[in-house]
Amino acid sequence: MAYCSATASCRGGEAPTLSNRSSILRLIGSNISSNTSNHLFFTATAKPSYRKRRFFVRSEATPKLKDPVIVEQGDASSNDKSKSDAEAVASRIAYHAEFTSSFSPKGFDLPKAYLATAQSIRDSLIINWNATYDMHEKMNVKQAYYLSMEFLQGRALLNAIGNLELSGAYGEALSKLGHKLENVVSQEPDAALGNGGLGRLASCFLDSLATLNYPAWGYGLRYKYGLFKQLITKEGQEEVAENWLEMGNPWEIIRNDIFYPVKFYGKVVTGSDGKRRWIGGEDIVAVAHDVPIPGYKTKTTINLRLWSTKVPSADFDLSAFNSGEHTKACESQTNAEKICYILYPGDDSLEGKSLRLKQQYTLCSASLQDIIKSFEKRSGENVLWKEFPEKVAVQMNDTHPTLCIPELMRILIDLKGISWKEAWDITQRTVAYTNHTVLPEALEKWSLELMQKLLPRHVEIIEMIDKELVNGIVAEFGKSDPELLERKLNSMRILENVDLPSSLSDLFIKPKEISAIDTSEVSKVSDKGSLDKEDEIIGNTEKEVEPPVPIPPKMVRMANLCVVGGHAVNGVAEIHSEIVKQDVFNDFYTLWPEKFQNKTNGVTPRRWIYYCNPDLSTIITKWIGGEDWVLNTEKLAELRKFADNEDLQREWRAAKRINKLKVVSFLKEKTGYSVSPDVMFDIQVKRIHEYKRQLLNILGIVYRYKKMKEMNAIERKEKFTPRVCIFGGKAFATYAQAKRIVKLITDVGATINNDPDIGDLLKVIFVPDYNVSVAELLIPASELSQHISTAGMEASGTSNMKFSMNGCILIGTLDGANVEIREEVGEDNFFLFGAQAHEITDLRKERAEGKFVPDPRFEEVKEFVRSGVFGPYNYDELLGSLEGNEGFGRGDYFLVGKDFPSYIECQEKVDEAYRDQKRWTKMSILNTAGSYKFSSDRTIHEYARDIWNIQPLKLP
Repeated sequence: MAYCSATASCRGGEAPTLSNRSSILRLIGSNISSNTSNHLFFTATAKPSYRKRRFFVRSEATPKLKDPVIVEQGDASSNDKSKSDAEAVASRIAYHAEFTSSFSPKGFDLPKAYLATAQSIRDSLIINWNATYDMHEKMNVKQAYYLSMEFLQGRALLNAIGNLELSGAYGEALSKLGHKLENVVSQEPDAALGNGGLGRLASCFLDSLATLNYPAWGYGLRYKYGLFKQLITKEGQEEVAENWLEMGNPWEIIRNDIFYPVKFYGKVVTGSDGKRRWIGGEDIVAVAHDVPIPGYKTKTTINLRLWSTKVPSADFDLSAFNSGEHTKACESQTNAEKICYILYPGDDSLEGKSLRLKQQYTLCSASLQDIIKSFEKRSGENVLWKEFPEKVAVQMNDTHPTLCIPELMRILIDLKGISWKEAWDITQRTVAYTNHTVLPEALEKWSLELMQKLLPRHVEIIEMIDKELVNGIVAEFGKSDPELLERKLNSMRILENVDLPSSLSDLFIKPKEISAIDTSEVSKVSDKGSLDKEDEIIGNTEKEVEPPVPIPPKMVRMANLCVVGGHAVNGVAEIHSEIVKQDVFNDFYTLWPEKFQNKTNGVTPRRWIYYCNPDLSTIITKWIGGEDWVLNTEKLAELRKFADNEDLQREWRAAKRINKLKVVSFLKEKTGYSVSPDVMFDIQVKRIHEYKRQLLNILGIVYRYKKMKEMNAIERKEKFTPRVCIFGGKAFATYAQAKRIVKLITDVGATINNDPDIGDLLKVIFVPDYNVSVAELLIPASELSQHISTAGMEASGTSNMKFSMNGCILIGTLDGANVEIREEVGEDNFFLFGAQAHEITDLRKERAEGKFVPDPRFEEVKEFVRSGVFGPYNYDELLGSLEGNEGFGRGDYFLVGKDFPSYIECQEKVDEAYRDQKRWTKMSILNTAGSYKFSSDRTIHEYARDIWNIQPLKLP
């Protein structure tokens, strides 16, 4: 299955001779200067293995291309140094602009230049891609497969050019062709394959896997419309479909020869051989689209395989179409294709839930079929299934790929003829699970009824796994203590609200009690022979009988299935992993402590400082004495010894200002607001969610604004440090409370930003459609970043690592990776506030009991919002969630009111520190120096060693 490209050179034979002028470079010249008429000619010289076409640019005015541009066809594997110079690069770009472009032949504008540039660099990637795959297949090494519903890649062009060490050559080549590299890069849309930290982490992992030469692939879905493109209007957030694929995706190669059947619905029957078979139902096809992932300063280029969905052409109902029933004719195609339309489709409806479950199963089934096919191919004629876990490691990124467990069992048992016992052993030794949340609603549960309808064979397998689990729990804890056993079963079972076997359920039946009143009334009837009083009592009793309690739905607990079915379970930060062990999965941890691990997240230093912050990277390289830190981030710690150096501090501040100026221009373009580069840049960018507490941030800003308005101009200037508060992030389309938070932020910004009394002292800006490319602009410019989730609720976070790596100081709670970041950068270089994780349960209990007394400043700020100063919108539902003691949407579950006093007092310390720029710059340097631990390279080494048991394999 060697990789190839239609645009790569073809071996042997003569390329067609062109006798016409090359319109593309002629028009390039005309675009550069309207007064210049450039004419392109070429000559071809034959060589045994390839041809060269020389393009000469003749200019009737000042020539723009001084030297011949050579386009080589044939042996593209000739990868010597001469090919890396600007002329060779320009020739490859020109070739693709002329012969593989998706645009009309006239002109060479930026979109066309981007596609041609991307296609030219893809040719180089394909060479390494093929070599990597061939090496892995030849050596037949164990390989890791990372399954994730999200891969938030960001732009690929600059990353690929940088990893191949061709930035200079491409910059010069594009300059010859009339464009700047940065302008060409900006034409690339972000791949809409993810939303938040889950997808960004997966992408960082792929970068590190390639860079560290580990044999690994990623598997995901190819979403046509992504999550959504976010618009900010007067009404708040609005959503429209992403358009990232409308101009084509030059990075992907569709593999029309790699496709797998995926089935839904149907029924399970027993064949004449006694085997269970899943038949009938709805059949679709998953088709592979491959995206190369290059490593940094290595030839290793791994693969991200994305699945699209369709049905064969034969399923198009031509008869119905010709009869005018057009919708019916296309029904099969529509049902198949919509599986990969949207990331996280709304699931309030049964149709939405079904679609999400279809997405998850498509990812699992197609990926496992592909993995198994590769294993069989590499094994040759003698396939030993017991060796499957010695060659394959499957990592489930959160619970979305949980169906890997029953699907692998189904394939092994039903299709490969393996016994249940052996299949279960293979599955457990192959699969591992990363937990990313402690939120109950995010620990997925699926309706058993829905799953039985959609995936009937998998439910049979899950029921068998649950049965064996129940037997194991009974064997471990015995029947002598029914209350303990019942608690363990309720906590650990995969099937929730599903009856136990009668042999067990009888243990938990409590004897029916007869009340004293019933006994006395029987006595009265026998003694007096009167039913009058009894009738009265029975009548009263019937009036007091409560309505029957609804029968709880039967559910499949996916997280429990992950723990049971895998050999390893890991959290993603030290505090999170402890919560996983001591709270979320404590009963499992008690039973199988060896399964549980911590793997603190990390981010790739290539994308998140080296490429996105070139000015700071140059300074780091200068003071450390080389670029080794890009691969060995431990060297960043050497900056500590220079933290007080005035020269370094001056250079550090200058780099930060350059980045801030870029953001000033960006904000003006995207929002219309003008901000000063001389104020503090205070940034909170992440998915909008109540537990992440953007609401705490904006209420703190409202309090700040109110205090400013109560002062005169001189007092304001003395009291407050000027700052611009920048928000970004998407609220899920059906998450009403999160969308109200976005609305409040934009309303507050509209008021404050137009208040002449405040001016540059305070600005509030919401950046629309936050994505990776926006992050790469904002993070290098940040000075304060807010990571203020309720303690114990953020698994890790990765944006906190990116901000710290770029010399930004964090304000936050002791939550997720904040704990470890604070340890590494130093307590004095982190602004800490708020309740701690071990206090949260008691604080919620205190609230429920009505003992919590809110701070007067918190009451004051809520009243200020309700006063209408920020517009006519009714914020009662939003603010009401912060009031009351308990109940749905009440009781301040995320402790905004509790942490508010501590938060605004901590912000006063931020103001004080920022006024001392020498102190602030030292804190900034020490944040970068202390961020070395949070490289995804370190994380991947730990996964490879402790979970996957894979070894690096470097290409010669």
